[in-house]
Amino acid sequence: MLALRDNIAQSFDSLRSHKLRTVLTLIGLTMGVATLITVMTIVQGANVYVEQKIARLGSDVFQISRTPFTLTDFDAIIKSLRYKQLHMDDVQAVEMGCRDCNMIGAAVSGNARLQYRNKELNDIALIGHTPNMGAIDTRAMVEGRYFTEMENSRAAYVCLIGADAVEQLLAGSNVVGQTIRIDNQEFTVLGAFERIGSVLGQNQDNFVIVPINTYLRMRGTRSSVTIQVKAGKGTQFDNAVDEARLALRAKRHVRPGVDDDFFIGTKDSFMALWQSISSAFFAVFIMVSSISAVVGGIVIMNVMLVSVTERTKEIGVRRAVGASQNDILRQFLAESVVQCLVGGAVGIAGGFLCALALRTFTSFPASVQTWVALLGVLLSSIIGLFFGIYPAVRASKLDPVVALRSE
Repeated sequence: MLALRDNIAQSFDSLRSHKLRTVLTLIGLTMGVATLITVMTIVQGANVYVEQKIARLGSDVFQISRTPFTLTDFDAIIKSLRYKQLHMDDVQAVEMGCRDCNMIGAAVSGNARLQYRNKELNDIALIGHTPNMGAIDTRAMVEGRYFTEMENSRAAYVCLIGADAVEQLLAGSNVVGQTIRIDNQEFTVLGAFERIGSVLGQNQDNFVIVPINTYLRMRGTRSSVTIQVKAGKGTQFDNAVDEARLALRAKRHVRPGVDDDFFIGTKDSFMALWQSISSAFFAVFIMVSSISAVVGGIVIMNVMLVSVTERTKEIGVRRAVGASQNDILRQFLAESVVQCLVGGAVGIAGGFLCALALRTFTSFPASVQTWVALLGVLLSSIIGLFFGIYPAVRASKLDPVVALRSE
């Protein structure tokens, strides 16, 4: 009976003696494992990306809107367009009826044109905020200040601008105190926000924020607002959601048993939607990579069968000098597993290199985790054992006398 290290040494000798066959054998398995590692690192990174970029709501913040926050049901969207719009009196109803709500703000948005001297930006997001949105919204300011309650109450023409407006309109100048034109109305810039970047190809820095009363004066009071609520965490958060829902239902005269005529969005609901979407893509990619790995395993099994045929006399000699069927079985299983582990190691390295390249040369945070590498090793070992069993059993059951007579 050979020691384990001798079995492994013989397996590597066999791989080295047939280099071309070994490389061609391992390509399928390597591609399968590399695909699996790459997909899993991309999915893990995408979860982080969504957590940081898309679901920028705090864990203690929820939103209330007339229309759904996630576009998953076309019928629900069409139905929501018949709902009554949310106005500032709805915001006040939530303030009065929600005891567990720490802070309640409102936002409304549209598009506008910005001008500064001879420069112009079109299709900029124009956002109206209540003054307390500075404490609710997750965007951070890099200079200046938020507008005050007094400026909002008198609908002052003041604004805060995103990084794109700073770069393209006010680059090289002091931002605070500059005068820009929004739809032909002059505004004084109070501050600027730090750069957010793009989310799924959508620029998040081309916006300007004005007091909500200023927005409503410019665009009319018929605009539907989005209510932003900051609550506590845990039970207090759940209570705040329920209280806000009941307050709005009472204000909008929604009868018992009838669905809400508004939608509530939380960070968890956005993440749950993303998880359901990503899991479907993940399953498809895993299926594709698994097919590659299985094909690699089938190739390894066929090569091992050829090896059994070529080494029939060697098997006979080993049996003649005292090797048992189990010794032969272990030898060929070891060779199969070693091939798969080598292919798996190359595939793991390739997958991680792809993930590192993606993280290095793009803004996508591909997540490289140790457990993914361990999964690749486990998958390679299982494939080696599964597809090596038949050739190993066939080799171990060869008749010693017949094997010695073979040429």
